[in-house]
Amino acid sequence: MPVQFSIIGGAGFRAQYFLRIAEALPERFRVSGMVVRNETKGREMEERWGVSCYRTLEALLAKEQPDYVIVSVSGAAGAEYLLRLAELGIPALTETPPAGDLEGHRQLHRELTVKGARIQVAEQYPFHPMQEARLALARSGRLGRITETTVSISHLYHAAALMRGILDAGYKEARIRGMRFESEWVKGPDRGGPPEEDRLIPLRRELAWLDFGDSLGIYDFTKDQHRSWTRFNQLSIRGERGEILNQQVRIQTPDTLPLELELKRVNRGELENQEGYFLKGILLGDQWLYDNPFAPARLYDDELAIARCLQRMAEYARGGPSFYSLPEASQDWYLGAMIEQAIQTGETVTAVKQCWAQG
Repeated sequence: MPVQFSIIGGAGFRAQYFLRIAEALPERFRVSGMVVRNETKGREMEERWGVSCYRTLEALLAKEQPDYVIVSVSGAAGAEYLLRLAELGIPALTETPPAGDLEGHRQLHRELTVKGARIQVAEQYPFHPMQEARLALARSGRLGRITETTVSISHLYHAAALMRGILDAGYKEARIRGMRFESEWVKGPDRGGPPEEDRLIPLRRELAWLDFGDSLGIYDFTKDQHRSWTRFNQLSIRGERGEILNQQVRIQTPDTLPLELELKRVNRGELENQEGYFLKGILLGDQWLYDNPFAPARLYDDELAIARCLQRMAEYARGGPSFYSLPEASQDWYLGAMIEQAIQTGETVTAVKQCWAQG
């Protein structure tokens, strides 16, 4: 039986991901109604996706029986829905950290986490196929203890989620220094699509160094870098015995043998292969570090990562383990806010333990 989830805010940009994934994997996921407050948009969504739309959560729950509900609205509206779902005992997957300031995150911790609300956050970056492969290698012990990472992939709390996961930093305090460098670069794609003309625009590169005491995280991001045709997304992981730099791996074995390896994407459907076109997985030598659990669906990496969130949420709703909790999301939001503060002020700031810190 496919897992059934409902979506609040089904007409938004991010909600389209959930709908596409369900359409591509009907044996795994079924959209059990959406809350779309605008009646015209609701009818459009019904026609496009064949999913029932309701104006309110109460109307949806009167007709549907979801295993969990995705909250895909921002700001205070998202928090209100999470509180209502918690009262009803319905597990919720929220698209982003659901508060816009520090006190808001503290309040939601008191009103939701402390009271046992079943909430997870759909932070997809740690579940990207290449990132899952890198993390699998880092956690295998072959690189020794991980001491440093440079994350130049996405911004603020997304980068913090990767950084904390790689360094196993948990809720440790961090001393943060930051800076900004400005120049020009050629305009590339943004959320609105490809560029319509070739022209230079201001470039603002932001960097920060997060000292967790026994490990170092380096943040490096330029707006729209992750969509750019002219800038690389980069990630490095350094351990006592070796390093991952993007897809390249160097390791020195205990018998002093130097290894130079590569994280290799393996696709089906290339050349004479007739299995259909999809990502099979990621290899390191003869070892699969990532084996695509959603093959042969034709999903790109961001969709595969979000599908992983949907899958993990289904397991969590059935009593399985947490995979990215509200405290974790609050911690990454907080680190992102402190990175911004360090960059804007030029001063060293300290991210201290908050009420949601565990252990």
